[in-house]
Amino acid sequence: MRVLTGLQPSGDLHIGNYFGSIKQMLNLQDDNQMLIFIANYHALTSNFNGAELKQNSLKAAAAFLSLGIDPNKSIFWLQSDVKEVLELYWILSQFTPMGLLERAHSYKDKIAKGLNANHGLFSYPVLMAADILLFDTQIVPVGKDQIQHVEIARDIALKVNNTWGEIFTLPSAKVNEEVAVVVGTDGAKMSKSYKNTIDIFASEKVLKKQISSIKTDSTPLEEPKSWQDCNVYNIAKLFLNKQEQENLQARYQKGGEGYGHFKMYLNDLVKDYFASAKNEYENLLNNPAKLKEILEFGASKAKKIAKSKMEKIYEKIGL
Repeated sequence: MRVLTGLQPSGDLHIGNYFGSIKQMLNLQDDNQMLIFIANYHALTSNFNGAELKQNSLKAAAAFLSLGIDPNKSIFWLQSDVKEVLELYWILSQFTPMGLLERAHSYKDKIAKGLNANHGLFSYPVLMAADILLFDTQIVPVGKDQIQHVEIARDIALKVNNTWGEIFTLPSAKVNEEVAVVVGTDGAKMSKSYKNTIDIFASEKVLKKQISSIKTDSTPLEEPKSWQDCNVYNIAKLFLNKQEQENLQARYQKGGEGYGHFKMYLNDLVKDYFASAKNEYENLLNNPAKLKEILEFGASKAKKIAKSKMEKIYEKIGL
């Protein structure tokens, strides 16, 4: 199956990003044709600082590569390196009813949160449709809040196909229902907007501070503790197999250890789990030429698919 996903360069990754989506993405690499891009055009709807966006794009590329995206298994590129997506975006706009975009939940939500109501934000789903349809994508892994965007891409594709014949593959959204919400340091869903994250590539000092801030109750050190309701345990279990989870549960039930002990244990888990990825991340950031070479390699493969698709479209529309 051809699977496509776009990743916005929106800052530092946290373990909620990893266990919520990245880990599943990595698993899909082995049995599918994965297409993965850094969505820097999409990021323009909220970031007008050119230097920051450029750096964030490189940091995002380094992060995903260091966590396991394999450029030899997957096609991995920077969105702006394949300009055909903007050309298709304009063509698809001719088949996109205003009412379809006016019903988009994402646009309404972002306006409600204070983002400026501009054309880029309004037509965001059309650019996303271009991302998907340009590569004859079959499966698009998304969160529940993005299902509507895949449905919009299908609607637009159907309109084009009804006009010009079977040009586009109709994509389907894939939602992994098994992915649990990763709790943050305050017990709510881990999110940068809530400032409750544990960052994957944080310094040791920052990591310790973030984990130390996890909210716990006031059960005395010598007393047994409830692991079921403990934020420290619920984060730690993401890194543990069944036996290791049971061992940690036994420590909670036995008593004699305070939450500070469990936080130190979690700190070691996070450090050890991401140690090799962190080293690779720093190596890539210190070697931007290599990073750009990897992205250009992926872009060359993506361009080949995009160019072939656009030639078929040109023939139909008379360009």
